[in-house]
Order: sequence, then C-alpha cells, then structure tokens
Amino acid sequence: MIEPRPTTIVQSVRLSERLGADVTLASETFQWTGSFKFRAASNVVRSIPHPAVITASSGNFGQAMAYACQLAGKRCTVVMPVNSAKVKIAAVAGYGARVDLVDTAVVRRESRVAQLAAADPSAYIASAYDDPLVIRGNASLGRELAAINDRADAVEGSKAAANRTTRGGSFDAILAPIGGGGLAAGILTGLRDAGDRTPVWGVEPAIANDLVQSLAAGRVIAHDREPQTIADGARTRSVGVHPWAVLQSGLAGAIEVSDDQIREGLGLCFHLANLKVEPTGAITVAAMLAAAERFRGQRVCCVVSGGNVDLQVYWEILEGLSTGPSDR
Repeated sequence: MIEPRPTTIVQSVRLSERLGADVTLASETFQWTGSFKFRAASNVVRSIPHPAVITASSGNFGQAMAYACQLAGKRCTVVMPVNSAKVKIAAVAGYGARVDLVDTAVVRRESRVAQLAAADPSAYIASAYDDPLVIRGNASLGRELAAINDRADAVEGSKAAANRTTRGGSFDAILAPIGGGGLAAGILTGLRDAGDRTPVWGVEPAIANDLVQSLAAGRVIAHDREPQTIADGARTRSVGVHPWAVLQSGLAGAIEVSDDQIREGLGLCFHLANLKVEPTGAITVAAMLAAAERFRGQRVCCVVSGGNVDLQVYWEILEGLSTGPSDR
C-alpha cells in the first residue's frame, strides 16, 4: 500500500487581501485520487483482513476505496447516488470497483449497503466517515498541520510563541469541511495527539446544517433526507457517531455557508490562488466570507478537501461569477 501524499500548501497574497486575513490553503486536491479520502481508505484497507469492501459514497471515498482495494488486491463495491458527479462515477469504475447506483429519495444508501452485505458476508462494511479507522487515517493530516505549526514556532522564536494564547505558531484557526465529520474529527485527533491546541472550526452548507443543530441540541440531529447542496461531499443526513464523539467537545464551533458563498469561494480559489477545487473543497474559503469579522487579521488555515468536479459544473459556476486575473 502506498502512503498518502503530504498536503499541498498554497499561499496567495491576493486571496489573503480579499479575505482580510493571512490565509493558507492546505489543499488535498493533489492527494491520491484527488481528495483527502485516500488517507482514510488506505488506512482501512491495510487494517482489515477481509477480501472485499462494500461502502457508500458520493464519489470521493468511493474512488479512494476503489484505488486502495485495487492496490491490495481486494474486491470493492461502491453504492453511489444516481445524481453523483459523472466524473466521480467514472473514476470509481476506472479504479476497478463495482458501482451500484441508487435513487436516495427512494432507497437510503445504508439500506442498499446492508442488502449487498447480506449477499457477501465476507466483505467489510466501510463507512466514509463513521469508522474509527477512517478517523485515524485522516489524523495524518492533523499531524501534518501540527508539524507546520512546530516549524513556525521555531522560526518565530520561543518568546513570540510564549506570548500566543494557543500553541500553534502558524495558525490562529483551522477550518475544516463537515459532511459526515470524519475529516474534522481526524484533524482534531492528529493535532491533539501532537499536543497542538489550535482551534478547529467545522464548516457546513446552511442547507445541510445538521452539525450546527447537533451542537445546539447536544446530540446528533439528522435530516429526513440527504440535503441537495451544491457541495455533494456534504450531502450527509448527519454526522457519524464516532466523529460526533470527537467534534462535540473538540470543535471551537461551526460555521454555516450558503451555496452562493461556496460558489464564490470556488471562484476565488481559481482566480486568486490558481487552484481548481470542487464545491465541497471550497467550503472553508466560503467560511472566510460568511464569518469575515471573526477571522479578520488572523492566520487561518483553510483545509481544501478535494478537487474532483465535473467540468460542466465547474465551468457553469465560474461562468456565473465575475472574472479576474490569477495571481499568487
């Protein structure tokens, strides 16, 4: 099994000026299979003895799991919504997995997975987010961000670091996308394992704000149906039980963003950072628009979760936005 690639650090003067903060993008767009999901999938596959894996995914986890299973010589079946991005469906099949398409308005993904599992009891049922192995795999990104803070502390010097209210010398805050919560829980786990107390904020689409509702209620709140936000990676009914155990007490808070702000964030990444991201990957940049005053003047790391997006969808978003020159 190959190891996950280190995250790509992107800094843009013009993006920071536009957002009113010192912004660093931790981009997983160049990760194997184009998103952070390979961190989790590779850890799952290397940790289990099962000859096959069955999972449900909007696309990114399916691609990552298909590739990890291909590398390990294991069978893989991915249940995907019929409205998943075409590029993601094609990629899952291209990595050798069997794709099982379902209409989530009629059949829940979990129900279809259970049907397939009953027919193949030797398979491991892998959740894209609600699995300790997934969280542990994603923790590798948290450790990388902690290492960046360590290097920044060394540069700033012990006196400057001692004057900071949090340990992170590089970042005042880290923003992480929220779907099922596996990424944010992993980042928190990796940071805390390294002794790093940098505040982590979860970001989710306003029409998929189950985390915001859950934090307010003190328990997991689920949508009746998968919310149809433009950020397809966040179309989950609720955060998972295992991520919730980490997020409930670990997050500094949660931020809601509109789909229009997600579109604008995607455009800013393209025009001002020369970076192609998928809508879900633009959520954290959108948060810098939605909560501008909260982070003004701070050093903020925006985790960009992936870059797998249909060309037509990407073009339509960019075409609907005002254009501008790209400049790092």
